[in-house]
Amino acid sequence: MITKKIQPPRTDIWLMFDRIAGRYDLLNRLLSFRQDIRWRKQVARFLANHNKQYILDLATGTGDQLLYLFESSNKIDRAIGTDLASNMLDIGKKKVKKRQLSNKISLQEGDAESIKFPDDTFDAVTISFGIRNVVNVSQSLSEMYRVLKPNGRVLVLEFSIPYNRLMRKIYLLYFRYFLPMCGSVISGDGYAYQYLNETVETFPYGNDFCHLLVSAGFQNVYMHPMTFGITTIYVGEKDGTY
Repeated sequence: MITKKIQPPRTDIWLMFDRIAGRYDLLNRLLSFRQDIRWRKQVARFLANHNKQYILDLATGTGDQLLYLFESSNKIDRAIGTDLASNMLDIGKKKVKKRQLSNKISLQEGDAESIKFPDDTFDAVTISFGIRNVVNVSQSLSEMYRVLKPNGRVLVLEFSIPYNRLMRKIYLLYFRYFLPMCGSVISGDGYAYQYLNETVETFPYGNDFCHLLVSAGFQNVYMHPMTFGITTIYVGEKDGTY
């Protein structure tokens, strides 16, 4: 049985990510046993089946999701990644330049709850391990819907909690005890990885998150659990008619 936890505050959480920016990618690889790379690459499978797509990645951090989308798919023409954490973006820009994708990927400061782009701009909006960090989830999902073109897709990659009782027990032990301790030692920020555990356990997942997508206006909503349900890709489409 999952112990109910109190929701941790999300306000100005980007300041925490700026503090741990230098160790963020290393910790992602270590603490996920490099599964985060595989999870991000899987997102490309759920892009619509047409070429020259224009992608927006929210809470882009150091740009990993966009980089792995370009690596895993030839359907993307150009992309923009936004985040409030400028230190994370600085690292991401160096990675984009190193992979010679500066003419394809632009990283810039931006808020997932108040997207500054016009209506009907993007073929797909992605957000990976970021939706649980926004203050107003419904507002953010509504903004994603607004900036998508008709028939555009939203792709949300997020942690979830396994339904299998044994896997759930192992997972929660790892998240509650080992992950905060290891993350604190490596990042030097004792709060950051305690926060990760608390947000994962208190954020709606599975059918509950699918209902949030439907409430924001998305159609054909479904979910794709991975690695025993440790993470889930959620897919929704914007209506193609007005």
